[in-house]
Amino acid sequence: QVQLVESGGGLVQAGGSLRLSCAGSGRTFTPYAMGWFRQAPGKERDFVATIFWSAGMTYYADSVKGRFTISRDNTKNTVYLQMNSLKPEDTDLYYCAFRRYYAAALTAEDRYDVWGLGAQVTVSS
Repeated sequence: QVQLVESGGGLVQAGGSLRLSCAGSGRTFTPYAMGWFRQAPGKERDFVATIFWSAGMTYYADSVKGRFTISRDNTKNTVYLQMNSLKPEDTDLYYCAFRRYYAAALTAEDRYDVWGLGAQVTVSS
């Protein structure tokens, strides 16, 4: 059983930086890909970034491209989201997600098998 735990959220001023971490556990932690999504209250969960676990290739939403960086440490079963030049509109609950097998369209939340509980990011103006 795979479990994911996010950490690193918090309050930051606009223009600042935060790094989120997502630690995976379980005997079968062998993802095809890991993703980050975010969600505001009453809204749908939006794709932020994904990383293909073996190859390390990455893909980003246009809204964060050039500001956010997704990376992973295979030895620690951990995926990171470095967020720079944060804006108030980046305020959301951020979730990491696990995809076990190959899938296309990894920007869609229904492609992922396991989710963390989320980490709150609040950016003040």
